[in-house]
Amino acid sequence: MRLVVCAVAVGVCVASGAGLAAQTQTQGPGTGPVAKTMLMEPPTPLLPATMGKLTRVAEGDVGDGLGQVDAADAPVLTEDGLRRFARSEYAATNALPLGSVTVYKFMDASGAVAAYDYFRRPGMRPEKVGDGAVSNGDELLLQSGANVVVGHFKLDHEAMIALTRELIDHLPKVGGSAGIAPMLPTLLPAQGLEVDSLRYALGPAGYRAMGGVLPAQSVGFDKNAETVTARTKDGGVLTLLLYPTPEIAGEHERAIEALAKQPGTTLAGTVKLRREGPLLVLTSGAWPVVEAQKMVDGIHLRSEVTWDKPVPLDFGTEVRKTFTLLESIAIFCAISALAMLVLGLFLGYGRALVRVMQGKPAASEPEFLRIDLSGAVGKRLHDPED
Repeated sequence: MRLVVCAVAVGVCVASGAGLAAQTQTQGPGTGPVAKTMLMEPPTPLLPATMGKLTRVAEGDVGDGLGQVDAADAPVLTEDGLRRFARSEYAATNALPLGSVTVYKFMDASGAVAAYDYFRRPGMRPEKVGDGAVSNGDELLLQSGANVVVGHFKLDHEAMIALTRELIDHLPKVGGSAGIAPMLPTLLPAQGLEVDSLRYALGPAGYRAMGGVLPAQSVGFDKNAETVTARTKDGGVLTLLLYPTPEIAGEHERAIEALAKQPGTTLAGTVKLRREGPLLVLTSGAWPVVEAQKMVDGIHLRSEVTWDKPVPLDFGTEVRKTFTLLESIAIFCAISALAMLVLGLFLGYGRALVRVMQGKPAASEPEFLRIDLSGAVGKRLHDPED
């Protein structure tokens, strides 16, 4: 009993000492609480120190803030989900700057596509680099994942594209749903519209800046609406609006129909409106009536399914798989039948051998009780009068 009491006392003392030591380390002897130091790893720079033979000579990486973003662009970039911003100048060794690069990193690819359309100007020619790129002389606009790059270079075209490819490898990558490009722009038809006029918007500021025909407050950006606008050469405007649910889409369909009936509205020309689930398709401007109706009737939502094997399946492979399965079943049945035969022979002859070794007949069981139902034996066994 004394040993138990001593052990408990020692345990209490040790625990008290450990708590006192921890308190001393936290507060310090005779002083107030000591502030703990936390080490935070800075984010990876958006721009590399070197690109090709160019070296960064001035850098404006402002981390997660928007302090140095142009004031005119800040409202649009903010609603697109801008997270980081960096701007730098690059030059050859001991030479004047040969280019400046600005990188905008957004929350997801949808925000990057919207900002890319906002920065894109008419007349810029497409380039085969990144997820989307256009250039105009010494200016290049690039969208790669959740990043948008605006570059100005005093270089020839090939050198500018080579530096851009090197920059793409340095840009931060996003995965999962954040890296998936928006579906709405892909619903536009391949013909009948000016590709250069396509504009994708996620908020009222960007929608107004890119020439949307609807009042921004009637679109429903507060309910996570997405819009894409494209124009024809004759002045017709096609607008697609995508909402989270069909109910929200139906609510805004009725509001747009009421707006189209009001005098002096921005919806002029041939107005055709159709809803398909959460999608609204709207034409306005200089459309022939037949063409406008054909356009709204020809745009549909589609379901995309991803498989982990080639589709359609290889017929020859499936036949081989079926034959292999049937062959395996037949072999299993044959082996099972052989095993049962061997087991039966083993048990039968084994039992007979044991009986012979015991001096008994191999095929008789005289010690088994037997009931004779012929009558005489039964009477002899069960009639007490006998």
